[in-house]
Amino acid sequence: MFTGIIQAIGHIQSIEHANQNCRVQIHTGKLSIDDVTIGDSIAVNGVCLTAIQWLPQGFIADLSAETLARTTFATATIDQPVNLEKCLTPTTALGGHFVTGHIDGIAEIIKCESIGNSLVMSIKLPADLARFVALKGSVTVDGVSLTVSDIQQTIFSVALVPHTLQQTTLQYVKPSSQVNIEVDIIARYVARLLACPAVEQKKSSITAEFLAEHGFNLQRGQ
Repeated sequence: MFTGIIQAIGHIQSIEHANQNCRVQIHTGKLSIDDVTIGDSIAVNGVCLTAIQWLPQGFIADLSAETLARTTFATATIDQPVNLEKCLTPTTALGGHFVTGHIDGIAEIIKCESIGNSLVMSIKLPADLARFVALKGSVTVDGVSLTVSDIQQTIFSVALVPHTLQQTTLQYVKPSSQVNIEVDIIARYVARLLACPAVEQKKSSITAEFLAEHGFNLQRGQ
């Protein structure tokens, strides 16, 4: 579990594809990794990766075919900058929102417009994800927790303040760039509850007649 508050920008040092899977080496830049161990999770551009080996300035992780199919790691390149966040702990300040690191799909940046000192970014969602994104709701873009400022059908907008741009890789995106999207976990569960009808309760076979036949006096409650 993560918060969507990026802690550092790193980059991909190496990436090896084999048998529909992938192994990546991530340079963690200024991110302190003194308090993490093998098996711990780190979000890389919003993707929850498990560290299988620690290096002096980074770690190695394996990606499954499922992860490659749902994220931009399928087209990642060496030296590509990536957003990094260590997993949430009981003492971590929740400055963003609850982020799982399980990417729902890939979206495309279609417009970037400077308004005042902010950058308003318009992003086109896959059609099946649009219903999970709501005005003023939370969405994760390449691991960054953002608030939806506008949504029209499958296109939503977010406003990025200078600090967010300086501290994340969103400073490098442009129209046609692809980004990892994770919708709000609450929206996922609400949609699931609405889609699945409640399990029908089995009607009891115990009736007033059944009780009377077996000696239960309904008037006296015995």
